[in-house]
Amino acid sequence: MGYVQVDACTRVFVQDWGSGKPIVFISGWPFDHRCYEYQFNQLPKEGYRCIGIDMRGYGKSDKPWGSYSYDVMADDILKVIRHLDLDDVTIAGHSMGGAICINYCARHHNERVSRMVLMGAAAPIWTQRPDFPHGFTVDQCNELLELCYTDRPQLLENFGKIFFHSEDAVSPKFAEWMQNMGMDASGYATSEHIIALRDTDQRKNLEKVKVPTAIFHSPHDKVCPFGLAEAMHKGIKGSKIIRFEKSGHGLFYDEWKKCNEEMMKFIEENSK
Repeated sequence: MGYVQVDACTRVFVQDWGSGKPIVFISGWPFDHRCYEYQFNQLPKEGYRCIGIDMRGYGKSDKPWGSYSYDVMADDILKVIRHLDLDDVTIAGHSMGGAICINYCARHHNERVSRMVLMGAAAPIWTQRPDFPHGFTVDQCNELLELCYTDRPQLLENFGKIFFHSEDAVSPKFAEWMQNMGMDASGYATSEHIIALRDTDQRKNLEKVKVPTAIFHSPHDKVCPFGLAEAMHKGIKGSKIIRFEKSGHGLFYDEWKKCNEEMMKFIEENSK
């Protein structure tokens, strides 16, 4: 596809494959559209149009200085959707990408979106609060931030070790590929999004989601514990949880066949 201008100084890269019902994929921290290779290689064969957005700061997109809030990310998504004149969209996000999808639906009143798939989403909050016991502690998050500032390659290597169902669930080459993808991101965007993950509370946004929502989540997720899925399910009216028993956080690859099949099933069950 190429680039979409989202503001005066920023272009985001968009991969657009296939034809049919559009699925807009938003990747999680710190990756880009390439992490969905095993969706993009399969779903277009089944009649789906797969659109992957490299969010600003990641992949082939521009990497400006400035805000990387979820609001900014949601605004970029809206501009891409309008530029491509998409309608009846399934918006699908993994990890932080799932949190951004929730923000999009809340901030832009579910514009042009008919359904949502959240995969191991880092929502409604990624860090613990006095009234929210799930997720990382703020101190743990600050340790990640400090390592991002001082040794980002080590941060990403550590992240890779807890990303999948087990350390040996992927080949060494696959793990290297994922780490290299993370290193393609801007260091500034990577650190700014640790801050966003630490500080953003979307509990009040959940009730603003007005589209059918499938919550794909693993009980073995070491990055976004299953309590997050239960909180999203409680807050998003009519949502349903689909458990991935043989996955870790990276369920889009750990169980990619199931991920694809469940996504297609959900889309068809919620299409007019």
